[in-house]
Amino acid sequence: MRPTYTPEAEAYREKVQAFLAEKLPTNWRGIGQLDGQDLVDFVTEWRAVLYGAGYLAPGWPTEYGGAGLSALEQVIIAEEFAKAGVPIGGPNDVFGIQMLGNTLLRVGTDGQKSHYLPRILSGADTWCQGYSEPNAGSDLANLGLKAQLDGDQWILNGQKIWTSAGHLADHIFTLARTDPDAPRHKGISFLLVDMRQPGIEVRPIRMISGESEFNEIFYTDATVPKDDVVGGVNNGWAVAMTLLGFERGEAAATNPIRFQAEVDRLLLLAKERGVAADPIIRQRLADCYSKVQIMRYNGMRVLTQFLGGHHPGPDAAISKLYWSEYHKLVTELALDIIGAEAMTPTGRHPSSAFSTDDAGAPNSTSSWVGTFFNARAGTIYAGSSQVQRNIIGEMVLGLPKEPR
Repeated sequence: MRPTYTPEAEAYREKVQAFLAEKLPTNWRGIGQLDGQDLVDFVTEWRAVLYGAGYLAPGWPTEYGGAGLSALEQVIIAEEFAKAGVPIGGPNDVFGIQMLGNTLLRVGTDGQKSHYLPRILSGADTWCQGYSEPNAGSDLANLGLKAQLDGDQWILNGQKIWTSAGHLADHIFTLARTDPDAPRHKGISFLLVDMRQPGIEVRPIRMISGESEFNEIFYTDATVPKDDVVGGVNNGWAVAMTLLGFERGEAAATNPIRFQAEVDRLLLLAKERGVAADPIIRQRLADCYSKVQIMRYNGMRVLTQFLGGHHPGPDAAISKLYWSEYHKLVTELALDIIGAEAMTPTGRHPSSAFSTDDAGAPNSTSSWVGTFFNARAGTIYAGSSQVQRNIIGEMVLGLPKEPR
């Protein structure tokens, strides 16, 4: 269950630690210490540093700009970066590198790999994900974005919604219906769309936290070259499931580190507010602490499988369901500790609308209230908790499907 770190692996860990010590500012305490333009500037500069050092996509083959590192070396990088409180890339790299890039490596054509992968790493192309629609969120197979072949290009008409970081992207990998007469899962294709064309309109959506990190996107006679279909025409559902495995599974390595740091900050908050001795608060703190330890052991299980060559699949839903449901509990406890002040939050806001606040974040009321709002969304984005339970029941446990 516990990954084995060989002396060679520990030597590589020291190399990563030395890199961080050399590149990070003196007395660095985590990206949570930054805010506003200082945060934006650091992330931009840090991404350039990672790109130059080969740390943006360390597991990719060197021919596509990666470092060709082993699975264990990639795990060590993820662990050390999480401990140091630094990002593993820019705000859209989870879509371009972790999701699309890894998917292209598995099912893309040689031409797609040679063209897109280096551009993803260099930042020449910035990606977002076009899956959900107003009538196809949890029921993704119900999507209706139409793609019709016209000569050597596809013509797209329709809409996507809940497109995270879409306002920052210039490309979108999108699912479209290329055969309206085929069964729901069979007539879908995975297309690579350039957003820098008149047929694409991006409209930000304001969230409960006040931020606008996701969007709705409209396609009006947007075009896609005929060859920019990944995995074959009408085979998009299989490609989409491959990509979702990367989206949901890879975070198992670093989430426990981030959530442990959050619990440590919550314990400090309870002491600062003078409620650490309250028996009910203590019980709830202990419950959160124990759940993070379970998350850590589940992460070890996933890492053990990863190191054994197992690619993320339906079982990745276990980690997504667990952390997202847990995060509602811990942030509710934080607001109960803060009390009435939570109604008028002050101080630094979370730097991201996803998961925990960043390492080194202060115990400001705005940080905790913003993270509380974000935790509500965590049980919806990247597949709702209900969908995750169905995946686990049907595809992991082998239970019968729900009757329609």
